[in-house]
Amino acid sequence: LAVGLGRLGLHRSELDLRKIVKAGDKDLDGQLDFEEFVHYLQDHEKKLRLVFKSLDKKNDGRIDAQEIVQSLRDLGVKISEQQAEKILKSMDKNGTMTIDWNEWRDYHLLHPVENIPEIILYWKHSTIFDVGENLTVPDEFTVEERQTGMWWRHLVAGGGAGAVSRTCTAPLDRLKVLMQVHASRSNNMCIIGGFTQMIREGGPRSLWRGNGINVLKIAPESAIKFMAYEQIKRFIGTDQEMLRIHERLLAGSLAGAIAQSSIYPMEVLKTRMALRKTGQYSGMLDCAKNILAKEGMAAFYKGYIPNMLGIIPYAGIDLAVYETLKNTWLQRYAVNSADPGVFVLLACGTISSTCGQLASYPLALVRTRMQAQASVEGAPEVTMRGLFKHILKTEGAFGLYRGLAPNFMKVIPAVSISYVVYENLKMTLGVDSR
Repeated sequence: LAVGLGRLGLHRSELDLRKIVKAGDKDLDGQLDFEEFVHYLQDHEKKLRLVFKSLDKKNDGRIDAQEIVQSLRDLGVKISEQQAEKILKSMDKNGTMTIDWNEWRDYHLLHPVENIPEIILYWKHSTIFDVGENLTVPDEFTVEERQTGMWWRHLVAGGGAGAVSRTCTAPLDRLKVLMQVHASRSNNMCIIGGFTQMIREGGPRSLWRGNGINVLKIAPESAIKFMAYEQIKRFIGTDQEMLRIHERLLAGSLAGAIAQSSIYPMEVLKTRMALRKTGQYSGMLDCAKNILAKEGMAAFYKGYIPNMLGIIPYAGIDLAVYETLKNTWLQRYAVNSADPGVFVLLACGTISSTCGQLASYPLALVRTRMQAQASVEGAPEVTMRGLFKHILKTEGAFGLYRGLAPNFMKVIPAVSISYVVYENLKMTLGVDSR
């Protein structure tokens, strides 16, 4: 490759050449055949065109120094116009101090780029996708967003959006919890029957039992998750502002585990409040006192192990599906822009979140039953393994998915409500949308 490119007058470092071979080597034989090289050039050229379009702010087919300054500023990197002109000179062949598509392509085509930050920034997995499962991987913020304090505005907007969407979908969430704990072959609770039962027992207000603490725990969990995520990123020691997918999965899963460990007693309280009968507790504090007096401190960590185990498949599948859908969209439909658009992002987020929940749902069901054990009169203490065996023996594999229907029914309205509230709160707080 070095000799061939040298004959064309294109000299590249050994490191660059190794990266090209690694990026294009589909059959992993350590060599590039003609088809692999052509495929690499086509794929890389398409990515470069997307970045060129996103840098070309004036949409005139040329990039000037001001556009480079603005684009880098959007990425959190501040440079002077003189520094931008130096960047231009390295690519400018005809002395116009602007770069057209051909100059951009010729300069970058054989410079392998593993991480195109502009595309990644457009494709951040946003905090707006809150369906009340508390397992999402934290959002990432640029240096500029951290320095200017925009990060906390994003978190406040995301928290407010989560609070509104959870409140709007709380009846479905409470129905899910009731079906997870009480539904069985002998008590085949349906959606309409479940709502009727709740209203008959405690009136329309009973549909929102447990929602208060569900909303209250958004703020501490989001803050702990964000702080833990930032520290773990530093510990990983990456020199990239945006993590690669496997690094993000590791950092996100660990940050989620730390945040969940910190607020887990609130999870148990939420389940108990959702399952309580009318008049059983006067409020959250009364519920906490009763649990502490009757069952001890250990009761606040019932179901902790299946909850922690559930984070890994949820976060992993959520991220993997999200990235796969975005990349598929890029390959097939992206022509003139690196921005997939809000509807594509919403669709990717909804589908990936749904797939993640589907994979982790049996663990979520076992966690909820363990959290609820002492709230059911005469119920024996059962381990996670014992519960899995009991459910499979008495109800079959279907029993591990009790309450799945109301859980999935709330995904689309929760994401839609989150998005609308998130965008309005961002405008109110003065957060610029990308």
